Amino acid sequence: MRENVTMASGDGPRLVWEHVLPFLAWVVVMSLPLGAPAVRYAAQSAIGLAFFLWLRPWRHYAGPAVRRLPAAFSLGVVVFALWVLPESAVADRLPGLRELYLRYGVRPLGVVPRPVTGSPFAPEQCGWPLTLVRLAASAFVIAVIEEFFWRGFLLRWLSARNFLNTDPGLVRWPVFAVVAALFALEHDRWLAGLLAGLAYGLLYVRTKDLWATAGAHVVTNLLLGLYVLATSQYGFW
Repeated sequence: MRENVTMASGDGPRLVWEHVLPFLAWVVVMSLPLGAPAVRYAAQSAIGLAFFLWLRPWRHYAGPAVRRLPAAFSLGVVVFALWVLPESAVADRLPGLRELYLRYGVRPLGVVPRPVTGSPFAPEQCGWPLTLVRLAASAFVIAVIEEFFWRGFLLRWLSARNFLNTDPGLVRWPVFAVVAALFALEHDRWLAGLLAGLAYGLLYVRTKDLWATAGAHVVTNLLLGLYVLATSQYGFW
């Protein structure tokens, strides 16, 4: 399996940066004053994608396995449901539980967030081209870059510095939990992010197939984006 290649002497730092730089570039550009949020998101996605295509971290991994597509798709749908159900009309039947989730499962803690009635990513605000860039980039760019960073790199690097030689199936549970928690803190809906991180991580540990994990993440983000556009629930964006 190509994931278990042996690192040559001096290759360690290069292999680390191949996994880290696309994600790091995306995060850094996010903080830069590049105009309207939709323009900045398009820029950070383009720059992150450019680093990803330049560094080509995927060459250290086996290609996508068709037999794992059903599992990846199914998990992506499940994570999408976990993300939106606590704030959907279904949750209105349990108002106490819904308020508890919004108060403590969404940052900042202790405050029920106000409904988001508008967004700089809405087509009436930025135009359909930038809205569609937001949809496509969140699904097909950011989701993949994140999986190469969080699961491909960090999950194994915390277990052994020669991370490409680390079998994902042998990652210790404390490390697994730490990475899921850090992934959760990347999102304002930290509880949903935690469950997503645990689900994606478990898929990777069980299948040892990073493309399956990335595929699940792509499905989640694509469905979430379509849901946002269909319902105008821009709080998820």
